Amino acid sequence: MSDIAVEFTVPAVTAAVAAAIPDRELIIQGDRRFTYAEIMERAQRLAAYLHSRGVGCHTERSALEGHEVGQDLVGLYAYNGNEFVESLIGAFAARVAPFNVNFRYVKSELQYLLADSGATALIYHAAFAPRLAEVLPDLPQLRVLIQIADDSGNGLLDGAVDYESAINSESPTPAVQHSPDDLYVLYTGGTTGMPKGVLWRQHDIFMTSFGGRNLMTGEPAGSLDEIVGRLAGSTATKLMILPPLIHGAAQWSVMTAISTGQTVVFPSVVDHLDAEDVVRTIGREKVMAVTVVGDAIARPLVAAIEKGIADVSSLAVVANGGALLTPFVKQRLIDVLPNAIVVDGVGSSETGAQMHHMSTAGTVSTGTFNAGPDTFVAAENLGSLLPPGHDGMGWLAQRGYVPLGYKGDAAKTAATFPVIEGVRYAVPGDRARHRADGCIELLGRDSVTINSGGEKIFAEEVETAIASHPAVVDVVVTGRPSDRWGQEVVAVVTLADGAKGEEGELIDHAAQTLARYKLPKAIVFRP
Repeated sequence: MSDIAVEFTVPAVTAAVAAAIPDRELIIQGDRRFTYAEIMERAQRLAAYLHSRGVGCHTERSALEGHEVGQDLVGLYAYNGNEFVESLIGAFAARVAPFNVNFRYVKSELQYLLADSGATALIYHAAFAPRLAEVLPDLPQLRVLIQIADDSGNGLLDGAVDYESAINSESPTPAVQHSPDDLYVLYTGGTTGMPKGVLWRQHDIFMTSFGGRNLMTGEPAGSLDEIVGRLAGSTATKLMILPPLIHGAAQWSVMTAISTGQTVVFPSVVDHLDAEDVVRTIGREKVMAVTVVGDAIARPLVAAIEKGIADVSSLAVVANGGALLTPFVKQRLIDVLPNAIVVDGVGSSETGAQMHHMSTAGTVSTGTFNAGPDTFVAAENLGSLLPPGHDGMGWLAQRGYVPLGYKGDAAKTAATFPVIEGVRYAVPGDRARHRADGCIELLGRDSVTINSGGEKIFAEEVETAIASHPAVVDVVVTGRPSDRWGQEVVAVVTLADGAKGEEGELIDHAAQTLARYKLPKAIVFRP
């Protein structure tokens, strides 16, 4: 906990910001445009509907353990758009804890997530209705279904209500008392086993990831007046969100944008990446910043910009998070946007936004970050913190504003949120070194480490080396069993259209930056 007396709730912050700049545009998507006042009113109507269905807070935080939940949970199973943003804000307003549902999940994964969460409500796009119908018979507790109309042609599921009908129903606005202890729930991607629900207090996630700290100095806001005061005389900058809002980092970007009075732009096409639509939207709306997830989004974006189909000179920041942006692709971005900076962010479901690194023309690198004020490296045994310039490697650790725990799992909560030197930390499993210059060198997630002949090899490091070959579009590196080494490195590679690439050529290329023992023993080419 911090020593700041003021603790924030998301409803208080969003209401104060909207009251200060009601007519500023908050959401732009194609020809749909919504002001702060419009989004807040729609979110309040959704909150009223949820409240009318009896969902909300049933047990206050003070009576619960860290891994326990006293609120109803609502799953957000939707594409990017105003409805997703309204659902986030509306859930908080109704004291219902929102959580992310990955729309790429197949039946068994969806079944697991909705059962594990114990969700009583779900807001979903009609496109997902058939998949949802398959699992509903096994989810008797899921009793509030709100379906967002789309062009899929799928009708309303039995017992579901249309989203627009719900927010236009004559439900009275709930008279609820919000608490900084009210939950925000973020399900992990399952990189270390089955997805787990990370339980955050609203105040803590606001401070790490929803704009509660000054973007430049890192100083926490001291009052609502201070947050609103930052907006005085400001003009809206436009931020384009490309990653799906079912991922934490994308939600954090939207909530920070709201806390700081920005305008959020979504592409017209949201069920897949249409890079040309993205570039045309940047040109039309004069977007200043765009968020990407590693090479998978950045490569097509660069290719579309290179076609010259729109003027993207307004673009000043490319913000990357959630996946590695290799130096090769980062350099291509800077070549095509010479006046832009590329910002790499690091954070996990268990830490919130944690560290950043900026690259500009002539200073491209990947893997080293400026540590945030609460970021440290813990020793192998989690018994102490390692000083800058230490030998070997440790665990990336975060203190201060950290989650309460994992939903329903006391043992994993204790393991991931240990007390080190009397202070509680989040240690989600990333290997790191604290360098003598104060920077943190991020090595990779322990769960994707390959142990070959006793040597630890980080898959991301090998991927970076192979991905820098001009013919490579994408690469996944993994380990496979080996009689000699225990595990050996292999790579699955996709080449650019028309590009030629031989196994030996790619291994020789990687050898320019990797030790021999880290090189793939085999490369498999796939379209």
